[in-house]
Amino acid sequence: MIRKIIKIDEEKCNGCGLCVPGCAEEAIKIVNGKAKLVSDVYCDGLGACIGECPEGALSIEEREADAFDEKAVQAAIEARSKKQPAFVTISAPAGASACPGAAHAVFDRPDAGKAGAPVTGPQSSELTHWPVQLHLINPAAGFLQGRDVVLAADCVAFTMGDFHARFLRGKSLAIACPKLDSDLDEYIDKIRRMVDEAKINTLTLVIMQVPCCRGLLQIVQTALGKAARKVPLKVVVISTQGDVLSEEWV
Repeated sequence: MIRKIIKIDEEKCNGCGLCVPGCAEEAIKIVNGKAKLVSDVYCDGLGACIGECPEGALSIEEREADAFDEKAVQAAIEARSKKQPAFVTISAPAGASACPGAAHAVFDRPDAGKAGAPVTGPQSSELTHWPVQLHLINPAAGFLQGRDVVLAADCVAFTMGDFHARFLRGKSLAIACPKLDSDLDEYIDKIRRMVDEAKINTLTLVIMQVPCCRGLLQIVQTALGKAARKVPLKVVVISTQGDVLSEEWV
C-alpha cells in the first residue's frame, strides 16, 4: 500500500538519538551512529519524532510500505523492555537544539576541588595494558586472550570516581565513542574477533545514560550476533553524575 511514513536523511543525521525517545512506537533506533527505521510496520507515519531532530534529518514521505501494525509495536516494546537496560532521557534547555549528550550541566559537589576534602592518598591504576582505544587494539592481542573485558564509553572513566576499582580491576579495557568515532563497522568486526579469536571470557559494556551511547550497545549486540562463540554480556548504564543507573546481564 502507498502511505505516509518517516524518511531519514543519513547525510544529515548526526546520531544524537533525540528521535528515539521522541517515537512512542520505538520505530527508530541508532545503528552504527545513524538513525534507522526498525520496520515499516512500527511507524504510524504521524511524524511525532520530526520536531525532535536538531539537524532536520527527518521528514515524511509517501511510498509503498506495509501497514502500521499496532499489535506488532506493542509486542516489540514488551519484548525489548524485558532485556534492555534503563536509559534516562536528558532534556536540553528550552530553545536549544543540541544533542542531549552535549547539554551543559553543573553538579553540586561541595568537597570537589577543596583543600579540606578527604584524601586517601594516591590511587593505583588498574590498567594492565596499552593501547585502550578500540581502533588501536589488535583483537588477537595477548592481553585479551581468555580475559574478562570491559568496553567503556569514553566519558565513563571521567564521570566515575571509582571506575578503576569497581569495573577495571582484573579486566582488560577497550574504550570507544559511538558518536564521535569513525568506521563503526570496524568495531563490530573487532568485537566479533575478540570473541572468536581471543576467546574472551565475558564482556562488560559500560555506557553513559545519554541517547548517543545506545549506539555502542547496538554495535556490541550486532557483533555478538555475528560471533560463532557465545559470551556473557553485562550492560552498565552510568548517569552524568557518576551514579550506576542499571547493571544487568542481558
